[in-house]
Amino acid sequence: MKKTGLLLTTLLLAASLVTACGGKQEAAPANGGTAAEQTSLKVGVTGGPHEEILNKVKEVAKGKGLDVEVIVFNDYVQPNQALDKGNLDVNSFQTIPFLAKFNQDHKTKIVEVGKTVTYPMGLYSTKHKKVEDIPAGGVVGIQNDPTNRARALLLYQAAGLIKLKDGVGDNATPLDIVENPKNLQFKELEAAFLARSLSNVEVASINTNFAMEAGYSPKKDAIFAETADSPYVNILAVNETNKDNPAVKKLVDIYRSEEVKKFIDERFEGAVLPSW
Repeated sequence: MKKTGLLLTTLLLAASLVTACGGKQEAAPANGGTAAEQTSLKVGVTGGPHEEILNKVKEVAKGKGLDVEVIVFNDYVQPNQALDKGNLDVNSFQTIPFLAKFNQDHKTKIVEVGKTVTYPMGLYSTKHKKVEDIPAGGVVGIQNDPTNRARALLLYQAAGLIKLKDGVGDNATPLDIVENPKNLQFKELEAAFLARSLSNVEVASINTNFAMEAGYSPKKDAIFAETADSPYVNILAVNETNKDNPAVKKLVDIYRSEEVKKFIDERFEGAVLPSW
């Protein structure tokens, strides 16, 4: 009996060692796929057209086995912060210059995985129908984040209202204004608040997504706007470590599909331009 007991103990010990040294089986993922698969993504957007387009992408993606959760933000900082912290898989709200500046300022490693759409920025006013009508000394609104602020100043320059130092480009600030014939007073506000502040300024530069969210039509209501060849194309972005994720690549392909392009063209009638 002692020999039999010793033999059983030895066999049980050997079996446990085999399990510990490589016999362990991986638990199946909750979604029922393999460990390498990812069948759901959290995508951060800003309200307005970005949100509408992603909801269409979500609809198309569902039929292709990819669940997309759309999370809406009301500013241009939180979507990248959430992405950097791992609370999002992807975001869709920003231009290439904006991302470059954000990475530089915040030491993040967020990268583009696909171009999406262009939203021409416009000048809007509830008081004036033409740029020429803006009065001397008037208070005008611009975005307070560096990239959109520079973009807005370039737009005011294109409208003939100011002149900037040569070569400042995407780094322009109000301090770079060298000519201001009407002595306009620039008031910096959060991009999302500009459309709601038109009663307090003579005119304001407003991003298309926030203009449309406030009920304005870029084609009908902007008194001046960027042209169709604007360099400020929007992108889908991820953390650098996630750029080769097959689920992300699938999302990019779905976003840039004919079905989504048709939705954008019909829904926004040229105010939002597919850029692929």
